[in-house]
Amino acid sequence: MSQKFAIYDDLTVWENLRFYAGVYGIKAKEKIYETLDRVGMANQIHAMTGSLSTGWRQRLALGIAIVHDPPLLFLDKPTSGVDPNARRIFWDLLYELAAVGVTILVTTHYMDEVEYCQRVGMMNTGKLLAMDTPSRLKGQYVPGSVFEIYAI
Repeated sequence: MSQKFAIYDDLTVWENLRFYAGVYGIKAKEKIYETLDRVGMANQIHAMTGSLSTGWRQRLALGIAIVHDPPLLFLDKPTSGVDPNARRIFWDLLYELAAVGVTILVTTHYMDEVEYCQRVGMMNTGKLLAMDTPSRLKGQYVPGSVFEIYAI
């Protein structure tokens, strides 16, 4: 799933997913309905893709990426431009995929999203600088205490 959308604005959610399912050789409508349900878009099937918010478009793009049940999923900044609530919902979907054995590689600029990952690689100018669990990286590279403030 690329950072830029590879979906057609002049097609409905259903038409986009059906098209890409066909590209992957998926012809069963049940599989397309299952994917729409999985990404929480079962009620959006007739919506024109061009009218969707960024968060809904990201969900559709994820549906397109998983309609063929890939064992490995590459996501390039999948929550860029998405509001915090939609980001959380998106990550919940990724946890569900990981729970059924999908390996997921995510690029992100959001440091809070790094906490959701099992392993993190930090890169600069194409070079891997560090790789470990989020807590070990913080312990190694962030001296002192870190405080999180939540506003209610």
